[in-house]
Amino acid sequence: MTDEQWGALQTTICKTVGDNNYQTWIKPLRFCGLEGGVARFDAPTNFFGNYVSQNFGDLLISQIASVNPGVRRLTFKVGDAANSVATPPAPKPEPAAAAQPARDELPGAPLDSRFTFDSFVVGKPNELAHAAAKRVAEGGPVTFNPLFLYGGVGLGKTHLMHAIAWELRARNPGLVVLYLSAEQFMYRFVQALRERRMMDFKEMFRSVDVLMVDDVQFIAGKDSTQEEFFHTFNALVDQNKQIIISADRAPDEIKDLENRIRSRLQSGLVVDLHPTDYELRLGILQTKAEMYRAHYPGLQIDDGVLEFLAQRISTNVRVLEGALTRLFAFASLVGKPINMDLVHDSLADVLRASERKISIDEIQRKVADHYNIRLSDIVGPKRVRTFARPRQVAMYLCKQLTSRSLPEIGRRFGGRDHTTVMHGVRRIEELRQQDGQIDEDVEMLRRALEA
Repeated sequence: MTDEQWGALQTTICKTVGDNNYQTWIKPLRFCGLEGGVARFDAPTNFFGNYVSQNFGDLLISQIASVNPGVRRLTFKVGDAANSVATPPAPKPEPAAAAQPARDELPGAPLDSRFTFDSFVVGKPNELAHAAAKRVAEGGPVTFNPLFLYGGVGLGKTHLMHAIAWELRARNPGLVVLYLSAEQFMYRFVQALRERRMMDFKEMFRSVDVLMVDDVQFIAGKDSTQEEFFHTFNALVDQNKQIIISADRAPDEIKDLENRIRSRLQSGLVVDLHPTDYELRLGILQTKAEMYRAHYPGLQIDDGVLEFLAQRISTNVRVLEGALTRLFAFASLVGKPINMDLVHDSLADVLRASERKISIDEIQRKVADHYNIRLSDIVGPKRVRTFARPRQVAMYLCKQLTSRSLPEIGRRFGGRDHTTVMHGVRRIEELRQQDGQIDEDVEMLRRALEA
């Protein structure tokens, strides 16, 4: 394949992965040539090569194979140092149908060495998911099958999936553990159909001890892939093999997913990773900061910096960790201490994007729905507790989650005085310490509004 052919393929790849993914992950690659069925690329960093291999490797192989059918794998290098993790080769015919596949022949994604249980910060929003993952990783008798982890972007699903795989392999090196994304499963399936090697595909996927599929929502609406996934799922369950699945939402919320697959996914343990709370975000930052101090000796962080970041960047842990990485790198490059001035200078775009955009109207509607009362009762004059307590909860959340002043909040609650709002906020602060139900209600509403 020539450089011109690679350039032409990038147009198709961009349409498939989207312009943002293309600009971030595909465009920086430099095509270096083909040799022995291997397409070689230069990547900016080892992490970059690993990420492309894991998330876009099968797509790249499929596209390159349309020009050069002999391509079976990719390698990435940084300068003159070869990347230690390359895209594994496509499945090869086994000499016997019952033969167990060698681990390096499995068509899975590479595991990230950073994603272990030791590096996973546990807090209230993710403690159940962490406990379930640890139980599965112990490798004993299958107690719930599948384990289904779901939650939004950057909440730790992939981290837990990798941690389970590392732990299983450490406890039992002979165990055949296959981790891959749903997109990789689909591309391997399409490739097997095109090459008329479905028996190889079936044998490969049904002979593992543990199957782990990340982001399963991507197979929704793809009928043939769902069909094969369903049969693979059943075959492994019948053999009492462990299956671990992740998605960005619960099984019954995945649109265009076949009912029989949805039912299968709900038959095990379904665990939600909730949006992070302030304490968990602060814990993650403190853990990461300790790691970075080893790489940037001498750099000190002023008191309040980590607390500020944990408060301001609340929706995505990846953005939070990326902000800390940038902060340490910037401080090292310019030779300045990590203080609030540096935070605002180096993270201006992140802080702007993370500004609270929750409206008073949204809070009022959410609180009214939660307490099953009318919106007019939230802002109305009635003082009975059935309406007064939800009204105070809404005022408290408006104070916490918006930048609106007390007088403005009061005006939006039926023209009430700012002292009324102040009283309501203080009352809810007191009740959160005394009444577990109020505390739970407020925390649940806050998470829902910030999600």
